[in-house]
Amino acid sequence: MSTTSTTGTSSSPPSPPSPPSPTSPTSPPRRRRRSAERRPRFAIAVTAVFFALLYLPVGVVVLFSFNSQKSLTVFQDFSLRWYSAFLQDDVILDSLGMSLRVSLVAMAGSLVLGVALALGLVRSRSRLGSFAGLVMLVPLITPEIVTGVAAMLLFKGLGITLSTTTVMLAEITFSISYVTVILRSRIAALNPEVEEAAMDLGATRRQALRLVTLPALLPSILASAVLIFALVFDDFVLAYFTTGVDPQPLSVRIYSAIRFGVQPTINAVGTLMLAGSVGLIVLALAIPRLFGRRGGLDLLSGK
Repeated sequence: MSTTSTTGTSSSPPSPPSPPSPTSPTSPPRRRRRSAERRPRFAIAVTAVFFALLYLPVGVVVLFSFNSQKSLTVFQDFSLRWYSAFLQDDVILDSLGMSLRVSLVAMAGSLVLGVALALGLVRSRSRLGSFAGLVMLVPLITPEIVTGVAAMLLFKGLGITLSTTTVMLAEITFSISYVTVILRSRIAALNPEVEEAAMDLGATRRQALRLVTLPALLPSILASAVLIFALVFDDFVLAYFTTGVDPQPLSVRIYSAIRFGVQPTINAVGTLMLAGSVGLIVLALAIPRLFGRRGGLDLLSGK
């Protein structure tokens, strides 16, 4: 009897292991989960302070451009007095016209040269092409004051008098890199078989480029054009070192005016330039989406 009971007891199935308790080491603590889900308050605070310091002076300029009084410290009433004074200032209007001409010429010249250079760099199979692609990035990382001084010394060395033409040449040279970098990513994403199929159907290489490749690049070209126009219109450093006596670009004219005291008209001019630049940049980023392509931020980042 004792043997039977012992055998029966030993043959019983083992009991299943108990599930781990909530406080066991195998389950993640709740406190750690909550700390991971918390927002980085310190990073948010630092970001807010950064943007406040960056845009608060700009907001003050915009606000005082609508001041009815000449004071730059006390705001009284909203008025368009200084915008009307800007439209009646012939000197500033001449500078505005020069800035528009320089921007348009620089935009057209950099687009023609940038598109050709981007096509050549993407389709080049030699080491020289890779080296040239790296050289095109140098103007983007070089301080603009270095580029401005170098351009001024070049024109002086060649005996060329500083004028509107020298500003245009300098701006075109500086803007080519931006166009090339933006278009290279788009050209590299194109399927070369489409152009080859056009040539198989009887098109020449130039016709395939004009009828197939360039229409596919049109959104990127338009976005680059608008971006270059905004960059050149607001440029000060390069224009300051390469401009002549008169007329001067608007950015240089504003700098010359504030050396003798800040006038409320400058606030109106700065507000209009800010609004125009922001509008052009937004348009440059929105153009690819209007064509059903990738966003402008992706084009600028090369994705």
